[in-house]
Amino acid sequence: MKNTQLLKGVLEGCVLLFIQQKEVYGYELVQNLKQLGFTEIVGGTVYPLLQKLEKKGALTSYMKPSPDGPDRKYYQVTPLGATLASDFLEEWQDLLRTVAHFQQLKGAIKNDEQ
Repeated sequence: MKNTQLLKGVLEGCVLLFIQQKEVYGYELVQNLKQLGFTEIVGGTVYPLLQKLEKKGALTSYMKPSPDGPDRKYYQVTPLGATLASDFLEEWQDLLRTVAHFQQLKGAIKNDEQ
C-alpha cells in the first residue's frame, strides 16, 4: 500500500487538528504539514481540501494583509470542525487498536509455524 492511499484517509483530520491549534493560511499549512512528516504533500492537495472543509462548515476564513505581498486567506476551525477533529481522533484510536490486534496475530501465527 502506498502512503498516498493512507494519506487520503487521514489528511482531513490532521488538517483540522492543526488549524484547531493555530489559524493558518494555505501556504503556511502546506509547509507545516511537510515539517510534521507529510513530506510529499503539495498545495494541489491541500487547497481543495481547505475549500471542501470551508464549504462543509468545518472551517471559516478571512483575508488578512501580508507584509510580503498580496493578502492571505487565513483559516479557523468552527465548532463543527472541532467536533470533526475530535471524532477523527476517536476513530484513529479505534483503528490503531484494530491494527495492533493484527500485529499480535502476526506474531502468534509466526510462533505457530515454528
